[in-house]
Amino acid sequence: MIAEDCKNVLKMVGGRKELMEYLENLGITSETVEHPAVFTVEAMMPYVGHLSGALSKNLFLKDKKKKRLWLFTALATREINLNDLAKKVGAGGGFRFADEAVMLEKLGVGQGCVTPLSLFNDSQQEVTFLLDASFVEDNHEKVNFHPMTNEATIGMKPEDFIKFVKATGHDPVIVHF
Repeated sequence: MIAEDCKNVLKMVGGRKELMEYLENLGITSETVEHPAVFTVEAMMPYVGHLSGALSKNLFLKDKKKKRLWLFTALATREINLNDLAKKVGAGGGFRFADEAVMLEKLGVGQGCVTPLSLFNDSQQEVTFLLDASFVEDNHEKVNFHPMTNEATIGMKPEDFIKFVKATGHDPVIVHF
């Protein structure tokens, strides 16, 4: 059901096709692996565990006091304590998961489909992007993310990924563990 919701949302806002065109216009090349819809990192690994580079998990969050929205992208293997993360980045009152309706409105994707590439749809820069430092500091050959759908994974060079993020008007907050 959720995978079907992702497909319906993609018709309303910039989806995979528009994202790929945007990357191409930025001069960013990527490699795509198609796979069945996956909703967890564990479910994804049989299909993409062989890929070189960093694999991600993504959390769409809201802080409890200021009601700011945050997208956190971490290594797929990273253990995350939301309270510790909130303290690291100064999120008022700690983090909780944001509602799927807000994710649909701000990023144009539903549960299981959230990705830093969905910043493409955050034209008002209402989401603060938090990025695990490992993506940019650990010399990965590639970084891999869902392209607005959980039925594929694309890989690109880390420097191209940062180029994309900055082109969307977001300046990533690098988080060290």
